Amino acid sequence: MSQDRTPIVAFHRLIPGIPAPERADRSALGGLPTRAFRYCDAVTSASGFGWHITAPLDFSLMFDGHEVLWTCEELEHEWMPLGLGAVQYPHFRARFDEEVPEDVRGFSPPFLTGLPEPGVVQMWTGLFVRTAPGWSLLSRAPANLPRPAAYEQFEGVVEFDKWFGPLFTNIRMTRTDTVVEINQLRPILQVQPIPQFAYADAVMNSSTTTDAFTQWGDAEWDAYRDSVVIPANAEEHKPGHYATEIRRQRRGQGCPFAAMAAAREAAPAV
Repeated sequence: MSQDRTPIVAFHRLIPGIPAPERADRSALGGLPTRAFRYCDAVTSASGFGWHITAPLDFSLMFDGHEVLWTCEELEHEWMPLGLGAVQYPHFRARFDEEVPEDVRGFSPPFLTGLPEPGVVQMWTGLFVRTAPGWSLLSRAPANLPRPAAYEQFEGVVEFDKWFGPLFTNIRMTRTDTVVEINQLRPILQVQPIPQFAYADAVMNSSTTTDAFTQWGDAEWDAYRDSVVIPANAEEHKPGHYATEIRRQRRGQGCPFAAMAAAREAAPAV
């Protein structure tokens, strides 16, 4: 792929020095069982799909049943109520106002915002995002990493090709009087590029369900033999047949952007 091609996803750091997004790791940061990493392409593909996003600093949250409190090293670990207000990343507002155009001063994005729903906090990653036309970004908890016990995250799909905005995540505290530590040792988000046609109504409404015993024909039973019966009857059954075949086909596909460009050039003019 040429170096001057417009990227599908462009990340912009507003907070200086925060960790850059990193390509998600197919081993789930080394946490997958060895058998899953070697033989399960479904798991490794999900683990490596997208980019890992790390929190812009280490901080802690706690929900007392009525309001959310937060603290960090800059606060000398003193708990401060968040309420329905918002707090800035430490020292960011002054730096922002020094660097930005005059008419943008005073509009620095908040780092944490208390939402009306009990125990829900919005956290800004310090990033703005722009996607290529027709692409969105799915924001979710990191795939196949152990989930924290005391909080969960909402998933969202944002069409950043139409809206140049901050990348947030919404955190819902699930236990009261329990300290939630969010640090840079593990990513807090995994963001994944999604073509917008993939979730269009025409696609979502295009599915069927069949009953195998009454509706399957020769094509389906032949495919069943290929995927289930033949591998099970092999003298030396080797695990990971699906993974091996999928990886072989993937290697032969070449650059998907080149194929898309060729299809556009071959299409008749309208």
